[in-house]
Amino acid sequence: MRKFFTYRNGILHAESVSIPNIAESVGTPFYCYTTAALEHYYNFFQSALKGLGEVCIHYALKANANIAVVRTLANLGAGADVVSEGELRLALAAGISPQQIVFSGVGKTPEEIAFALQTGILQLNVESEAELWTIHRIATTLNTVASVSFRVNLDIDAKTHHKMTTSRKEDKFGIEWRKIPSLLQSAISLPHLKVVGLTTHIGSQITNLQSFRKSFMRMRDLITQLNASGLPIRRLDLGGGLGVLYDPDSAADLPPSPTAYAAVIRETLGDCHCQILLEPGRFIVANAGLLVTRVLYVKEGSNKIFVIVDAAMNDLIRPSLYGAFHAILPITEPRLDMSRQTVDVVGPICETSDVFAPQRSLTPAFPGELLALDGAGAYGATMASTYNLRRLVPEILVKGDKFSIIRRRPSYKEMFALESLPPWL
Repeated sequence: MRKFFTYRNGILHAESVSIPNIAESVGTPFYCYTTAALEHYYNFFQSALKGLGEVCIHYALKANANIAVVRTLANLGAGADVVSEGELRLALAAGISPQQIVFSGVGKTPEEIAFALQTGILQLNVESEAELWTIHRIATTLNTVASVSFRVNLDIDAKTHHKMTTSRKEDKFGIEWRKIPSLLQSAISLPHLKVVGLTTHIGSQITNLQSFRKSFMRMRDLITQLNASGLPIRRLDLGGGLGVLYDPDSAADLPPSPTAYAAVIRETLGDCHCQILLEPGRFIVANAGLLVTRVLYVKEGSNKIFVIVDAAMNDLIRPSLYGAFHAILPITEPRLDMSRQTVDVVGPICETSDVFAPQRSLTPAFPGELLALDGAGAYGATMASTYNLRRLVPEILVKGDKFSIIRRRPSYKEMFALESLPPWL
């Protein structure tokens, strides 16, 4: 049980707010985040970095881009790592300074590059030689200088889920590390480019320090080589990827702490005299959120019991996409002597993959009962869709004994307003 979601008098609360009270107000399903958890995980990460010199935290909006969540982190001093013009505009609207924004992503459009340059962001992370020339062409047209950092593909397997690994040579991300010296040499001669550093990001939900250590050592070797060639590197963006604990009952894949992570940075790069940028996302928001759902039916099949809930894979796709584990919490605290049964917790979507928890041991669930999927603050609402023409679910932010709807459930009329019939119909 996360310390920000606790049972009080037998009922699950977010900080001091009863989850059933929120459900009665907004209906189900809904996402619920707590301010105290956001602040705790951000401050925990930041405090672990003390003593590393000039370190800047750029929160990765792709994990959770709700403007209230981003504003909460901006008020703590966070910058932003964005991967689209939409995320860039939201970061600005949330109060993050352009000079605290890094633009990543393998497929930036010319329009996105132009907007980023006109906004005056800190840096564009370049993912390919072709993108570099596009950035220079646009900067020349705008008569400005683009600050760029080269994202390095280190050919390192992060030993995480294969769909979350981003720095193997067969992955689409970054520039092959052996090509960096010659490309950097070409770039520094261009009048509308300013090379500010190197960037790496090897993957997400990484639960071993060895992958980080290996990547940082390879970056150190590259920096040494560049410095010796008269190409000094003064800024180093190490990306994110630090994993979180999704299954409190499992000792397997226990992620390292931010303190241990920072120690690896210190051991490998502490004497490189570089400004260090870090891009945590999941670590800050994952365990700050729940997806609350209601049981619709309990169906006994030939071989299984299905607990059918009103949330679905369009609301939280991680289990279907990655086989991801999310602990399931009953809203009413179960007694220690209550029996348990093995069930499949599934959603109502017309896909066999719409399963939140296959063969999970739970206390008996009944129609109308509320359940919460834990660890849903990252890559939940931000990856949601309207598949099966289901409405996007509300997002709620709690602070102390108050809660606020920070994204409401749209009406069907609003959903359909984006569509139109052609003249011949």
